[in-house]
Amino acid sequence: MADQEHTDTLRTLIVDDEPLAVERMQVICAKLKDLSVVGTANDGAAALRLVDAIEPDLVLLDMTMPEMDGLSVARKLAKRSRRPAVIFVTAHDHFAVEAFDLDAVDYVLKPVTPDRLERAIDRALARRGETGGKASEWLAELWVPHRSELLRIDVGQVSRIDAERDYVRLFVGPPGEQARTYLLLQTIAGLEQRLDPAEFIRIHRSTILRRDSIRGLRHDGLGVWSVELEDGEALRIGRTYLSKVKAMAGR
Repeated sequence: MADQEHTDTLRTLIVDDEPLAVERMQVICAKLKDLSVVGTANDGAAALRLVDAIEPDLVLLDMTMPEMDGLSVARKLAKRSRRPAVIFVTAHDHFAVEAFDLDAVDYVLKPVTPDRLERAIDRALARRGETGGKASEWLAELWVPHRSELLRIDVGQVSRIDAERDYVRLFVGPPGEQARTYLLLQTIAGLEQRLDPAEFIRIHRSTILRRDSIRGLRHDGLGVWSVELEDGEALRIGRTYLSKVKAMAGR
């Protein structure tokens, strides 16, 4: 019977350096039927000790803490053969890419609301039945600021990525006027390293395209080439990237 209870309930550790934030999270968690708080910690080192001692199923982890921050804690947990699921809880939205490199279940912005945390818990429960093992080295999802929370975007829905200074603009959906766009605080070079090269190709210092959005190549003369997209738009290929794009097309 104990095993059944363990299966149905996520034994949860709350980690936050602000006592009031811990208290608030405990109040919210007490109202969620699929979650049982089994401990709290106020710093990263204490969190790791408690993970060893009580082996929680889930850690609600603050991102910004002194000495050892949430990302550092998550990196240490990621190296363990048996590791708890991690949901980051933070007031900052600019660590989302790093968080999901570590295979975080979710990334919840403060102030946390019960319905938003409940959706994150549902994701953790859905993942619980999945086979463990090393996470893919490539990003499967991105999380972008949208209104008062972060919006999950399946990388498979991204057709184009444009650089805009310290940000990238994600084009989500089929190319053309129907595509939705979102800004993400991340350099295009940094994001390129996290995208599967079998699915994405960089054609210019400012542009990454999903390979299957490219309809063909066009020679514009004087060594200038462009890619033609499915919607008919043509984008110039940077000289640095031309040989790789031609190789993709078997030229």
